[in-house]
This record gives sequence, C-alpha cells and structure tokens, in this order.
Amino acid sequence: MNPVTLDDVRAAADRIRSAVYRTPTVRLPLDGAVYAKAENLQRTGSFKLRGAYNFLAALPEAVRRRGVVAHSSGNHAQGVACAAYLFGVHATIVIPDNAPAVKVARTLAWGAEVVRCAPSSRAREEGAERLVRERGYTLVPPFDHPWIIAGQGTAGLELAEDLPSLKNVLVCVGGGGLIAGVATAVTSLLPDAQVIGVEPELAADAKDSFEAKRLRQWPAELTGRTMADGVRTQSLGQLNFELIRQRVRGFITVSEEAIQEATGWYALEAKLVVEPTGALTLAAYRRLLAGPIDGIALQDGPTALLISGGNIAPAMLSAFLSAQR
Repeated sequence: MNPVTLDDVRAAADRIRSAVYRTPTVRLPLDGAVYAKAENLQRTGSFKLRGAYNFLAALPEAVRRRGVVAHSSGNHAQGVACAAYLFGVHATIVIPDNAPAVKVARTLAWGAEVVRCAPSSRAREEGAERLVRERGYTLVPPFDHPWIIAGQGTAGLELAEDLPSLKNVLVCVGGGGLIAGVATAVTSLLPDAQVIGVEPELAADAKDSFEAKRLRQWPAELTGRTMADGVRTQSLGQLNFELIRQRVRGFITVSEEAIQEATGWYALEAKLVVEPTGALTLAAYRRLLAGPIDGIALQDGPTALLISGGNIAPAMLSAFLSAQR
C-alpha cells in the first residue's frame, strides 16, 4: 500500500488553499517549451510551507495548541515558523550552526524560538527529540511523513493542472519529501510524464540509494560541502524512498560550478532570485540537453524545472552575478 496517494495530495491542497500561494508556472527564456515552477515566490520563499502548513492543519487543535518543534537547515524552519504563526501557536526550531544567516533571521521574524546545534542530521534530531520530551511539543518532521509528502505534492498537482502536456519534471532532492509528493501527483495525473531527481555531485546520497536499491547514508562532512544547503540531508526518508522507487525515473548530479552558473542565469536572464538548491534543476537540464546521462534522456515535449526556493544571502548572489559578467 502506498504511503501517499493522489487523494492525499488533493486533500492537502484543500487544507492549505487559504494560506499557501499557488505559485506561477513561468515560461523560461530558453529554446523549447521549458517552464519553472517558481516556489521562490512562495510566502516564505520556499515550497516547505506547503508540507508544514498541511501538517499543522491535520493535527487535532488541542495537540497543536501545545506547540510544535522542527529541525531544519533553513527553509523547513521558515515553513514551520510561518505555519505556527498563522495558527497562533508556539514554534521552536533546531537549526544547525552552518545554516545561512538569512534563513535563520527569517525564521526568527516569524516569531519562532531558535535553538542552534552541530551540523549533522543526528544532532538536529536529538535536539528536537529532547524538546518533545521536555516541553510536550509535537515534532513536525522535515520530509519523512505522509502529511509532509502530501503537502509538498501540491506543487506537482498545480504543475499538472497548468501543463497537461508535460513530459519532463526535474526536482531537487534532499530528504525526498518534495520529489516523492510531486512524483505522486504528476505521474498519477500525467502517466506519460517522467520525474527526474537532481542532486549536487558532493551530496548524492539519494542517487546512491536509488541505484543500490536500499537506503544509503552519507556523512555530514561530505554532504555539507555543497553550496546547495537545502539538500545537505544525509539520507532519504524511508517513506520517501518507497515512493521514489515507484515513481521517479532516476537521478542526475551536477557540479558546484554548474549550480553557481544556473543561479546567476536565473537572476540575469529570467529575472528570478533563486537560491543554489533551487538552481539545481536548471543545471541538470543543461546537462541533459547534451544527451542521455546514465540512461536518462529528456522526452519530447514540455519540461518543468521546479525552483525549490529563493532564500539566498545577498553577498552570495552578488558574487554569483559578478562571476557571470
């Protein structure tokens, strides 16, 4: 039995409709029918609000009132903080020391309490688990939960509605909540479309797991090397992995140089502010234009690149733009 179905994604869409933006599907200034699902224009600058709000909305009111806790490198933190603010409940977020300052500041701006920790998945999890025990909070997981997956999948539902002739969807992959949800929605509604995952070469644990047909975990010191901080997760979630194996065509990896170039291109050519994680899919699309990679090829027809977020530090964006000139 699938952990998440199209009906679950549709139910999530109903729950979040009043609070979460339906982001535009933007045609990019590229040859062919290439579109971006612009989650950088989401209420918190990232798709993460979708899953976080769906999770809080699904909780019994008495449980929600006790407060929530989450662990995140930044965008999930903002999503949970915003959702808690909208529901009028307290949120505490455990954030690693190496998280971008801009994401921490915006989490605080939504009224959340921030607790810092060492930059590893285990340190984050232990910090959040301690707060659950000590304060009675409910943990809002970053990716490995049906409500989170269904919430993130609403981006795929919107894509399928906007582009019914869609043939390719490229999605960045960290813990796998986004791609699992998007793939569930897209492949259920558009069976001829393929969903392709994208990771940095320096943090390719999902590709490793997919090819090994079992979950593989990478050390934090390896995944932490990439500038794409939104996908520094060390392993896919178990529920996410099950859906990914069923519905995702495969994975493409990209270099740090390609990520930087794609981030700068978005700002200069598409007039979109995109963080490095959000630029992964453009970098992969450029690779695929040259031909198949590991047996994965673009199908003829419209292609959608999911931009996961736009929360980039101004200094980083400035440096990337200078490098483009």
